[in-house]
Amino acid sequence: MTRRIFFKLFAFFFLVIAVAAVTIDFTVREAWEQSLYRNIEQNLSEKVAMFAERVRAASPEQYGQVARDISMAAAARATIIDSSGKVLADSEANPQEMENHASRQEFLAALTGKKGESSRVSHTVGVEFLYLAAPIPNGAVRLAYPLSEIKQVNSHVRRSLFKSTALAMFVALILAAIASRVISTRLRSIMRFAEKIAAGDLTARIDPGDSSDEIAQVAAALDRTARRLEQSFQQVELSHKELETLLNSMEEGVLATSADRRVIWANRKMQQLLPAGVRIGAPLVETLRDPDLLRAAEAAATAENTHTERISWASAGKSFSVTAAPMPGGGVVVVLYDLSEIERLERTRRDFIANVSHELRTPLTSIQGYTETLLDGLPSDPKTTHEFLEIIRKNAARMSRLTQDLLTLARVESGEQSFRFEAVPASSLLHDAEQNLHDLAVARGISLRVASSTEETVQADRDAIHQVFTNLVDNAIKYAPGGTEVLLGARVSDQFVEFYVQDFGPGIPSEHLSRLFERFYRVDKARSVESGGTGLGLAIVKHIVRKHGGTVAATSTLNRGSEFSFRLPLALKPAEMARA
Repeated sequence: MTRRIFFKLFAFFFLVIAVAAVTIDFTVREAWEQSLYRNIEQNLSEKVAMFAERVRAASPEQYGQVARDISMAAAARATIIDSSGKVLADSEANPQEMENHASRQEFLAALTGKKGESSRVSHTVGVEFLYLAAPIPNGAVRLAYPLSEIKQVNSHVRRSLFKSTALAMFVALILAAIASRVISTRLRSIMRFAEKIAAGDLTARIDPGDSSDEIAQVAAALDRTARRLEQSFQQVELSHKELETLLNSMEEGVLATSADRRVIWANRKMQQLLPAGVRIGAPLVETLRDPDLLRAAEAAATAENTHTERISWASAGKSFSVTAAPMPGGGVVVVLYDLSEIERLERTRRDFIANVSHELRTPLTSIQGYTETLLDGLPSDPKTTHEFLEIIRKNAARMSRLTQDLLTLARVESGEQSFRFEAVPASSLLHDAEQNLHDLAVARGISLRVASSTEETVQADRDAIHQVFTNLVDNAIKYAPGGTEVLLGARVSDQFVEFYVQDFGPGIPSEHLSRLFERFYRVDKARSVESGGTGLGLAIVKHIVRKHGGTVAATSTLNRGSEFSFRLPLALKPAEMARA
């Protein structure tokens, strides 16, 4: 590219110089020849007038000498001719041998009293001459200047002009080559700069230099354009990143397509919703693979209006609210709002209401029935009356426990219950649990003891963890056979202390383990009701432990017992607290 520019500029300069040189050569040479011819003609005119004066003053015997003297002085051939055309004297030839000149053009003009002039090849010497004749009494005088002299001078002048032109052209070509090299170098730098900009490197810059010519102005304009482009691109890039960050922070999945229904962008949530992820550039039908979603997108593009509907996405196993809207250029943006959690919460709410209603209906029915019986007429047997009242008391107590557990669970879940965290030794929590629950275990014929402990401290609320132990131990005592024992313990696991409550009862089938910590979930509903359980104890345990930053778990082996455990994070040591 740069070589082509250099050679084009060089050829252009060469052509201009050559045309100028040839024009100057022809113009100067022609002017020179005309000037030389006029000078010789004027000089001969003066000499021929002087020749005529000399002849007038000389005798015929002196004509030969006069012709020779004038010839030497004028550097031209001198001839004296009488009125009949006969040559009387000549500086270079014998007059007797020369032909009559009566028909010569210049002679005829001189005979009329004027100066005559003509140019032709001499018949005597065979050379082209310029003839100039002047009148004298009874004849004329003539000077003949050989034009070969003019041709020699012209040839010399032409050679000089050619040499001068060649030298000037050589110097001019050197200067043109230098100028072409400089211009091509500057254009090459502009071209490299333009290639960088075209390749996306908007940080490229070009130095216009100290010159103020058009190339420097173009370079300066391009540099200013590049700077403005970089600023504009940075602003666009910043806006793009802000928009992308905003879309990626959304809980809704967002996906955009081109006019030919190929994916051009998807946010992070959409990537998570699709099991196989989103491949940019892939057809929409290969990405969503759901006819309802595809229909919604196509409906928005066809109607050129926002389209919203609720769908059940079979492959994802969830329900979504889909909003599809057309974009400029024929593309479509699809927004998926996951309704699964809302529906789950709705189901949970319905289940919760149903469970609470069910739990309350049984004791309320008993209370109502026995109360109506007593109101209809007291039994005559005081023992029967006492039994009725005892049943009413038990059901009222069950309702009270259910209400209390519901309030406790609601406060923990909503964050209303505040916790006072402090560094507590794990052994202290185990000792408090054993001491406070010992009488309850003994009353049911169960032995309660601490099987293992650790001196590590945990970050915990004493009262809340005591409630956790109370629920777990009470649950273990209900299902442990009489005469067995329930073990309490703690062990260090990574950065946690894992507490456990172990019984040796009938155990729990494995299919129930994953749902034990759900509210109102019971493995044996009949036995749970008989034992006075509300079905909320383990749910309360789970939420209290989560508020402590821990986790709960349950393992069991049929006919060998169960183990319920929860993990609490270790408390920071004083040195660690100082660094924190």
